[in-house]
Amino acid sequence: MSTIKNVIDQAEEKMLHSLTYLEESLSRIRAGKANVHILDNVKVEYYGSIVPLSNVATISTPDAKTISILAWEKPMMKVIEKAIQDSDVGITPENNGEIIRLGIPPLTEERRKQLAKQSGAEAENAKIGIRNARRDAIEASKKAVKGGVSEDEGKETEIAVQKIHDKYMKKVEEVLAAKEKEIMTV
Repeated sequence: MSTIKNVIDQAEEKMLHSLTYLEESLSRIRAGKANVHILDNVKVEYYGSIVPLSNVATISTPDAKTISILAWEKPMMKVIEKAIQDSDVGITPENNGEIIRLGIPPLTEERRKQLAKQSGAEAENAKIGIRNARRDAIEASKKAVKGGVSEDEGKETEIAVQKIHDKYMKKVEEVLAAKEKEIMTV
């Protein structure tokens, strides 16, 4: 029975991991308003090491259309500005010597549709991960039945895994719908 319980727990853990990864991926997609997570992938050189921008500066959103970056050391201002320009953020930084500002431009309808499509692709990847977890759990259940576990327990495990699968698929749809609404809201 403990192996059956492990199968269910491992499947749910993998499904939760897929959902969490989706949420992180969607947080990096900008939706027309300032979000500090769009800078998560920006790396800067700091004393010979490549580190995330958040390790060398304070990043904040003073209003819905602006991200401000305050470097902890003055010499880092130029390095941070260059890193942002070289990244895939797609916004030109404004550096006044004290603070770097990123003005978030309003999204065009075409760009909104593109971002919604990108969000859909991320959601599909999460669904694939959830389906794979279900498949692995069902295969493990069938192996356990061959190894001596009763067929009833095997069927109950498959039913339990399917319920967990359905729950996580519904959550993925909810997360995607919320992100698409955020993107498409002008």
